[in-house]
Amino acid sequence: MLTVVRVLGMSSEDEMVACFLSGELSSRRFGQNLRSHLAAAGQTEQLLTHPDLSGTGANFARRALLAATRGYGENRDLFENFPTQVTWTRALLSADEAAGVRYLDYSYWVELSGGSRRPSDAAARIKAGLRAFDVPNEPFVDAAHALIRGERFPPLILVGESQDNLVCLEGHLRLTAHALVGFETDIECLIGTAPTMGRWAQ
Repeated sequence: MLTVVRVLGMSSEDEMVACFLSGELSSRRFGQNLRSHLAAAGQTEQLLTHPDLSGTGANFARRALLAATRGYGENRDLFENFPTQVTWTRALLSADEAAGVRYLDYSYWVELSGGSRRPSDAAARIKAGLRAFDVPNEPFVDAAHALIRGERFPPLILVGESQDNLVCLEGHLRLTAHALVGFETDIECLIGTAPTMGRWAQ
């Protein structure tokens, strides 16, 4: 399925880093580790909750934080083989477009989706009571309920060699929650494209 998105405007590496860290701050899995690194760096959560993208020092601090926690800019961990030159845009995805986004090629997401790496397939399996590696599905259900209550999530971060074949970099839980409620609304996202992104986003 082609994923032709509605572009809202240009973004930047600094905005992507801030958005990524904001998403992880609220994560049950990654939030505590991020807070520990914030404290070790002598920073408060305001660096992430109210990012000033015009501040060079703050942008540098956020990039250093993402490097420490996820390997950004250091060619390791999540960002191994990630391109150094990426074009970032802000966009909206419709339901059909969002359903065409694939999960990261990581064992948990492959298993949760039954091998397809599609969020709609994962949602169907979650509704059927199936678990990946016996990990509880409650966080997905809770996030879906939050969407139904009208809560707004941070933008997803998606990447690809072009905008018609996208893989989720950050926001897998939120993407799955949208799938659980049937992609009822357009989804805000940041999209990163680079000719060599295929080395990372297969």
